[in-house]
Amino acid sequence: MREFRGIWVATVDNIDWPSEPGLPAAEQRDQLLAILDQASALRMNAIIFQVRPIADAVYESDLEPASWYVSGEQGKSPGWDPLAFAVEEAHRRGLELHAWFNPFRAGHPTMKGEVDSSHVSIRHPDWVLHYGEQVWIDPGVPDASAWSLAVIEDVVRRYDVDGVHLDDYFYPYPVSDSARRRVPFPDSTSRRRAQEAGMTLSLADWRRSNVDAFVERLYDLVKGAKPWVKVGISPFGIWRPGYPEGVVGFDQYEEIYADARRWLREGWLDYFTPQLYWPVDSPGQPYAPLLDWWAGENVAGRHLWPGNFTSRVVLEGNAHWDAEEIVRQVRITRDRAGATGNVHFSMRALEPGPGADSLFALELYRDPALVPETDWLGGAPPGAPTATVSALGDRHVLHLKPGQGSAPFVWHVRVLRGETWTVDLVPSWKRAVDLGSDGAREVVVSAVNRLGQEGPDVRVSL
Repeated sequence: MREFRGIWVATVDNIDWPSEPGLPAAEQRDQLLAILDQASALRMNAIIFQVRPIADAVYESDLEPASWYVSGEQGKSPGWDPLAFAVEEAHRRGLELHAWFNPFRAGHPTMKGEVDSSHVSIRHPDWVLHYGEQVWIDPGVPDASAWSLAVIEDVVRRYDVDGVHLDDYFYPYPVSDSARRRVPFPDSTSRRRAQEAGMTLSLADWRRSNVDAFVERLYDLVKGAKPWVKVGISPFGIWRPGYPEGVVGFDQYEEIYADARRWLREGWLDYFTPQLYWPVDSPGQPYAPLLDWWAGENVAGRHLWPGNFTSRVVLEGNAHWDAEEIVRQVRITRDRAGATGNVHFSMRALEPGPGADSLFALELYRDPALVPETDWLGGAPPGAPTATVSALGDRHVLHLKPGQGSAPFVWHVRVLRGETWTVDLVPSWKRAVDLGSDGAREVVVSAVNRLGQEGPDVRVSL
């Protein structure tokens, strides 16, 4: 099976990790290892790890301050590098690690400490705007957008990440005052400067053009640094009300100036994860018709991996969903020729306990799955590995050595016992695989690289 199985791990407000700011480094590492172990045990294959929640860094950075959500003091190093650790440990388990950035959000009410002097809001106060309870980097300031791009490029060049990920925050979601009147986003200064420079677009078109330019430049920047790093965006699940017919709800095109359909049609990304956060039977936001509509817009042939509000299985009251709802959504995705995976929000729903236990007792992910192949990024499959089997007491051990071609990311191991084949995906650093003592008759193995490209099979009889 080929299927992307991603999990968002959110750091803002300590939603998923760490459990609270300022814990000892050893406890933070243990919590992160537990997340990766659980993801591996659930046969997921990718982690989308939030590394820049509010123009801060969940990694070592010379550009932005260390995140308050990790150290408990913005600008104070936690004494270790969470992103480097996460990448290494994810890869040890055969999991992809995608770095998740918020390109324009610079302040959130859940941060309780003082803002560090190196934060963008202090260094460049003319770049940021206060809106509601949040602080926002103004997308209409070219230098500010260039700064966010430089931060992302810095991570891509210094860390061995498999992907760069943006969520649905571009311009902020609208807020209202105490009289329920819409509060305008206060970007008149940057708009006036653009007009003085010759810009003649309407306010809405100008804002959309700022976001479009950012998305296009991001894709080019990442490919210029490391062509194999995937770029993914997770926009709000509805492009505009009425698309498809009968859909109602929030208009991201007009309200947060996100022309997500254009990004998909232009191919300015490698995977597209619309947040389809409604039940299958929702009359105004039906899961299958929305997914089908996005698939119809995917003229560039990119990956379509919808996002699912899996955390509802651990919420209470009217917010609660039974696990069967998520199972139905994943099965609908599997039935669509244009979609090849799902991303679950968020890790807290998949931690050991009622949510994960009920969800995966239904055998949603009973067998492991290779990630879908990203063939438009070039590259070549790995060569055939050298595979031999030796006896160790009453057990058999498979020994593997990479062949020519691209480096393997995982070994695709299939074992025949009796009349039944079992499948395992083994991280490529492992060169010996215990086949056990339960009558393995035949082994078929191939190498798969980080773009999902699979090399030729090698067959060994026991």
